[in-house]
Amino acid sequence: MSLKFAANVAVALTMLVITTTTSFAAERRAFDDKAFAAAQTAGRPILVDIAASWCPTCKAQKPIIEKLSAEPQYKDLLIFEVDFDAQKDVLKKFGARTQSTLIVFKGDKETGRSVGSTDESAIGDLLRKAL
Repeated sequence: MSLKFAANVAVALTMLVITTTTSFAAERRAFDDKAFAAAQTAGRPILVDIAASWCPTCKAQKPIIEKLSAEPQYKDLLIFEVDFDAQKDVLKKFGARTQSTLIVFKGDKETGRSVGSTDESAIGDLLRKAL
């Protein structure tokens, strides 16, 4: 086997691994009423992530959510980010009083809520309620 062929195979396998692992990632976007309503109508699993840039708990939650949402079972999960400081109307809509609030929906039904949790297994349990 030539060195050039081996290098091409290595590149192809690397691209396959990258493509395979990224295809499972949940979609993340800024909260938008129309997109949220459309996702509910479509019956998608949804996580509403209410966070503030200055919040240490929110910062601790983010890598946990990223890790869990990359699992294959969450490939259809739609994560809506809500800025605690800038989107007070959205907070009111969800009855959220504090940052670090996570709310899950299965279509149009709220199936779970958590405030301030940074425990990976508890957040995983919450996310599963959206499936």
